[in-house]
Amino acid sequence: MTEEELRGLEAHLGYQFREPSGIALALTHRSARLSVATEIQLDNERLEFLGDRVLGLVVSQHLYECFPQWDVGRLSKGISRLASRASLQAAASALGLGKYLRLGRGEEVTGGREKRNLLADAYEAVVAAIYLDGGLEAAAAFIRRNLLESEASGARATWSESDDKSALQEWLQSRGLGAAQYRVVRTEGPDHCKTFAVELWLEGVAVAASEGRSKKEAEQEAAHLGLAQLRAEEESRIAANNDR
Repeated sequence: MTEEELRGLEAHLGYQFREPSGIALALTHRSARLSVATEIQLDNERLEFLGDRVLGLVVSQHLYECFPQWDVGRLSKGISRLASRASLQAAASALGLGKYLRLGRGEEVTGGREKRNLLADAYEAVVAAIYLDGGLEAAAAFIRRNLLESEASGARATWSESDDKSALQEWLQSRGLGAAQYRVVRTEGPDHCKTFAVELWLEGVAVAASEGRSKKEAEQEAAHLGLAQLRAEEESRIAANNDR
């Protein structure tokens, strides 16, 4: 990697390396090491291993702090969503990492610079390279900037559940009830971790309340809680009638 390429990459990453060899290794795929007549002796697989662990810690802490109402199941789904191959590939592509990968000829001619797994692995390896070069906070800042905040601000902001709002509306319609209403009652927190508090109202009565990183997320959670409550109440009524 030339000095000019390094500076261009650092500008995309938002991080300047003290030791450039770390980022060069992070972008070296196994195929480059195994190529004929190559002098490359190391690849990014060990960095990928470390970066996966650093990424898991940072994402876990982020979700734990920003979604205090989520149980362990929803936290686990959130981590799986944010750290998925598709999510990491999207982040790597946005940074242009494919352009800087060192690949063997086989991967080069088969489109390796755009392959999901290669890009996702490279993103994890870059996380590890930043962690080793600048520490946990530097790596966390990179992840927040290029993965977490990007996810939160885009159309992929629902991290853990299917469309609970639609499920609730179908349940209400099947019973001849009116449409649900969602009211934002409070917003708080810094821009990078803002929380929206939403209440779910049915026929003039507040039946559930929740919080989320976006209005959409809070509404989905309120619908999830409200639907669970309505189903439980219906089951209780049916059981009471059967006991008579």
